Amino acid sequence: MLRIRGRQVRPLVQGGMGVGVSAHGLAGAVAREECVGTISSVDLRRLHPDLMRETGRSRDRQAIEAANLAALDREIRAAREVAGGRGLIAVNVMRAVSQYADYVRQACKSGADAIVVGAGLPFDLPELTADYPDVALVPILSEARAIGLVLKKWQRKGRLPDAIVIEHPRYAGGHLGAARIEELGESRFDFSQVLPAAQRLYEEMGIAPIPLIAAGGINSPERVREVLALGAAGVQVGTPFAVAAEGDAHPNFKRVLAEAKREDIVTFMSVAGLPARAVRTPWLAHYLEKEAALQRRAKPRRACTLGWDCLAQCGLRDGKPGMGQFCIDHHLAAALRGDTDRGLFFRGSEPVPFGTEIRPVKELTEYLLAA
Repeated sequence: MLRIRGRQVRPLVQGGMGVGVSAHGLAGAVAREECVGTISSVDLRRLHPDLMRETGRSRDRQAIEAANLAALDREIRAAREVAGGRGLIAVNVMRAVSQYADYVRQACKSGADAIVVGAGLPFDLPELTADYPDVALVPILSEARAIGLVLKKWQRKGRLPDAIVIEHPRYAGGHLGAARIEELGESRFDFSQVLPAAQRLYEEMGIAPIPLIAAGGINSPERVREVLALGAAGVQVGTPFAVAAEGDAHPNFKRVLAEAKREDIVTFMSVAGLPARAVRTPWLAHYLEKEAALQRRAKPRRACTLGWDCLAQCGLRDGKPGMGQFCIDHHLAAALRGDTDRGLFFRGSEPVPFGTEIRPVKELTEYLLAA
């Protein structure tokens, strides 16, 4: 069992996947199986027709941000209802988004059991959640050095993580925990190195062991047992849950992820300035063909194409030639709708457990946690 801030659950965490891929339906179903279900906080208004009628064509940043907070509140409350008091409901917030602090506060206010933060080092998370001491805090990190930095910063603030997700960038989908694509395969990210190094840090700092949750490439009971034997207290799984029957995305989204072969999965630089991994759809293939030319023509501080500046730094808006030159929210929203021509379909590198079959969350949890 996995123990997080006094609550005990099965050692399986569903990864947060945006835009809208992991909302209340998926997160609630996972929590109902006594695991950790995770809502991705980014641009959830897209799942609510009334909010989209009000803001879908708007360039009013404040109105869009308010709609997203309202949607997050609805999704957390709905997930808790689906879960029926079982498991934990977590909210994943990217440190790289401009609404990071607002999403964290809203998630706490709306009743999330845990806040999970990736895509950056969340040094300020203890302050943001100070009024909600019962909410578990879980950073997503990829190497021992980053773990040490977070632990030392947080220790001085009188709060330590309740768990740490160790995400391997060689296998994970979406935004990856390395500065450059060339670094993704380095051995410093291997679970066999990071997990023991974290345990040594605990001893050196004189702190009680914090549960470590291995993420990236976990797609079989054998792989689960392997990382648990290395010292992990649990595992986080993304893509296999994204294609589950209860997943919140369009059926076409699930089909694209489930049918993708290894050669269909590519790594590239995202607009957020991080390497990312996704399926080579027609749009992504076309973008990668002209990426170099777009980066050469990048110009600083152009207006946000959607009018609400979803990222704190954006390669397209800010004209940064080393970063992606496309609107990530626009293409993730297309994927959510199942638009295979325009969508950006984030995906991990490994095959999903049931091939092209779309199975219920219950079957996936029982398969992965088989003795």
